[in-house]
Amino acid sequence: MLNIIFGECKDVIYNTSVFFKNVYEKEWLNEEQTRQMIKDVDNSKVISDGAIESPVLGIIPPTSLSGGVKTLILINHISDKIFNASNCGDNCAAWLLKIASNKDVTVNLRHLMDFGNGQFDIRIVNKNVIVHSMAELISVAGELV
Repeated sequence: MLNIIFGECKDVIYNTSVFFKNVYEKEWLNEEQTRQMIKDVDNSKVISDGAIESPVLGIIPPTSLSGGVKTLILINHISDKIFNASNCGDNCAAWLLKIASNKDVTVNLRHLMDFGNGQFDIRIVNKNVIVHSMAELISVAGELV
């Protein structure tokens, strides 16, 4: 399940780009889910574990991916940390839900992310309540952000 802590959060990794640069493992880029995230979020193609083909930037290293996709990759691979998901745009919301469908994931948000019109299960840690739609999320999280 996706667990969200809105606002101030102790021990959160805020600068996910710097953290990614120092901890990512090349083999992560060979995983199909990571490749799909990079394709979907950054519209880029993994060529090898050290090269990404971006339609805007050309051939780039993994450290030059967007902050959003780097944050998703970290969330997917490091379960014992809380990451600042406000580094992610709304185009990362479906991926957060997908990652959290296989394991418990806790993130910190400083804004209200748009999770779309579908049904979902998100626990808002600050209120210890589970919401199932954007209307419910806005109702609860609106007080916190």
